[in-house]
Amino acid sequence: MINKINKLSQSEFIKVFANIFENSTWIANELYKQKPFNNFEELSSKMLDIFENTSKKKQLIILNAHPDLADKTKISSLTPNSKVEQIDVGLDQCTEDEFREFKDLNDKYKKKFGFPFIYAVKNKSKKEILSNFRQRISYDINVEFNEAKKQVKKIASLRLNEINKK
Repeated sequence: MINKINKLSQSEFIKVFANIFENSTWIANELYKQKPFNNFEELSSKMLDIFENTSKKKQLIILNAHPDLADKTKISSLTPNSKVEQIDVGLDQCTEDEFREFKDLNDKYKKKFGFPFIYAVKNKSKKEILSNFRQRISYDINVEFNEAKKQVKKIASLRLNEINKK
């Protein structure tokens, strides 16, 4: 697998890795410059390091690239990865009350923190997601910024694992 990745042209490489971090092609470009990779773990580690070691401003741009959870008006406009992740856990099938609560929490959260609530939803239930959302909305901005970064890296790792399975 890693030999195949190392042989990809820049445009093919970017196509594969552009959305590991939501709408952040620049990370895939930076990663491409670090080829060749000895193994997929090294590739993954280097990609996560690019995000971790970039400026807070760029990290905020990536946080803000993430969609609101369970926003039924925007499900069709999600990136392919986000769409699958949200649909797989049923966030497109919320009751009206659940959609309303998600919308209310999304609005309050963004107003308080300046970026959307980010949570690696894979294998989580709507109940778990809402519970985590309710808890984290009360966090301090610094605690929550670090938690949001942790969740972004978790999502990226899950997406990288999907590529590695292919």
